[in-house]
Amino acid sequence: MSIYHFGQMKVISRGTGRSVIASSAYISGEKLYNEYDGLTHDYTRKQGVVFSEVMLPENAKDEWKNRQILWNEVEKIEKSKVSQLARSFEVGLQTEFTLEENIKLIKEYVKDNFIDKGMCADICIHDKSDGNPHAHVMLTMRKIDEQGKFYRRQKNNIYAEMIRVMKNI
Repeated sequence: MSIYHFGQMKVISRGTGRSVIASSAYISGEKLYNEYDGLTHDYTRKQGVVFSEVMLPENAKDEWKNRQILWNEVEKIEKSKVSQLARSFEVGLQTEFTLEENIKLIKEYVKDNFIDKGMCADICIHDKSDGNPHAHVMLTMRKIDEQGKFYRRQKNNIYAEMIRVMKNI
């Protein structure tokens, strides 16, 4: 079983004018309010979102399963005007698989490589029945500590390790 497409890992940063709330609203096809800038991002007319879920490590706050609450918390803790808020990537999924099999595939991958290492993930699968099923994954930049709070900012080598793993697939 191979993943034939793995998109470049990108940073969602205020410094480049991006919003983590807008990004999450887009990939999930939802309407989300950004407490940081007071803007509402409405992508409820977006078609093709067939699955979405926020995955959390065991010690994360249960309320963060709501993507609006999770990403507004990230917006709150990152104070700088040029803060890096999240990382995102896209993964091409198997056209031979059912939706359920692709969900299982991406959830196992994200759990093993990010959730089990203390990060939160926002996963959405898009499939417009055009032969291009794919998953969008957004990851918190900070890990969750034992008390269910975000760790202080630190250099995170999980992403570099993950990219090395993907190059060998």
